[in-house]
Amino acid sequence: MKNWTENNNKLEKSFEFKDFSEAWAFMNRVALLAESQQHHTNWSNEYNKVTISLNTHDAGDIVTEKDYKLAEAIDDLLN
Repeated sequence: MKNWTENNNKLEKSFEFKDFSEAWAFMNRVALLAESQQHHTNWSNEYNKVTISLNTHDAGDIVTEKDYKLAEAIDDLLN
């Protein structure tokens, strides 16, 4: 798991892509992955940049192993 930071009960990382289409395609893959893990992201998108923030809502909005597992899987999408 590379370059994720834990801050204010959130696991966060920003990703940068060539253009909006690549960023959107990445978001689609993350959405399917998150759905398969029954864990959803908080995120934002601005043109070619996607920022993801993870925490576990049903655990009181804190970072749990579930978040680390999803973060690692998200990173694997880019390998």
